[in-house]
Parts: sequence; structure tokens; C-alpha cells
Amino acid sequence: MKKIILSLALLAVVGFGISKSGLSDGERKMTADHLTETLNRLTSTVDGLSDTQLNFKATHESWSVAECVEHLAISENMFNGMLQGALKEPANPAMRDSVTTGDEKLIGFISVRNTKVKTREPFEPSGKFGTHEKTLSAFVAKRKEHIAYVNTTTDDLRNHYGKLPFATIDGLQIILFMSGHTERHVKQMEEVMAHDNFPSK
Repeated sequence: MKKIILSLALLAVVGFGISKSGLSDGERKMTADHLTETLNRLTSTVDGLSDTQLNFKATHESWSVAECVEHLAISENMFNGMLQGALKEPANPAMRDSVTTGDEKLIGFISVRNTKVKTREPFEPSGKFGTHEKTLSAFVAKRKEHIAYVNTTTDDLRNHYGKLPFATIDGLQIILFMSGHTERHVKQMEEVMAHDNFPSK
């Protein structure tokens, strides 16, 4: 009987340790909510746009709404690759001090369009998905995978890390950065749609 009690106590301690290494309920909800909000922002923004509207460009160099959507579909996969790369490395709580940017500051930084940055070639739209409908579907499918992952994962996201050009971020922040990046380009779409020459239909 003593051995059984000891075994149960050990399992309880181990189980407690595992749960503490994952996301808190607040972190999980905050991230899933943000992913969902930016998904809905994108789909509602492009809903009902004609091909002419989707492909309108304010200038020859600027992106159309359709190209913004493709960039987001490409980026959603790229960020997933970054996250998977981070998770391949052992969790390392000793590196927490290298994460110096808070969640809200990170989202705010990426989602505002005060500073415009030219994207790298792998992220540039090139028609790789075919139609706009297929492009949007690819984005939505991958985003729903990310929301489901956040809602169910036991991965220790706070102790896995990724590198951005300006900072080290943790695994959860990779996901938040991805979501803020969506918001950034929805704002870009809205700028295109607010142009004086944007087609009325």
C-alpha cells in the first residue's frame, strides 16, 4: 500500500511539473483570441471584393489586396517553420533573459505601419497558390491549425526561442508575431481600398 501511495504522489508531482511548463489559461486564451480576431479581420476585409478590386494597385510597385493575401498565406507557413525549428531544440529556461520584448509591445511593433519594410524574396507574392480563392483557403486552413495547436498544446513555448532581426522571441511570441503580422497587412489592404482610384466594383 505504501508503494502505491508513493507512486501516486510521484505521479502527482510529475504531472504538476508538466502542467506548469505549458501555457497558462490566460496565455492560451489571449493567443487563440488574437489569432481568431486577425483571421476574421482578414476574411471580412476581402469578402465580396471583385477580381478587379482584388487586383487593383495604387502604384506599379505596390501590392494589391490579392498579393497581400498571398504574402500572408506564404508567411503563415514560414512562421510555422520557424516555430517547428524552435521546438526541435531542447527547452532552455536559462535563455529567458534573452527575451526582452513583452507580448503586447511585440504585437504593437509588428502591427503598426509607421515603418514600411521591403519583404525578403521568399515572402513575395508570385501566384504560387493559383487563384485568390485557393490562396485564401490555404491561409485559413493553416491559421485554423495554429488556433487548434494553441488550444491544445502542452509544449513549453516560453522556453523555446526564435530569432528575429531585431530580437530573440520565445515560441509563444512567434505565434503572436505571426498574428500581429496579419493585422499589419490587413491595414495595408485597407490603405489600398481607401485609394481614390480603387474600383467601385
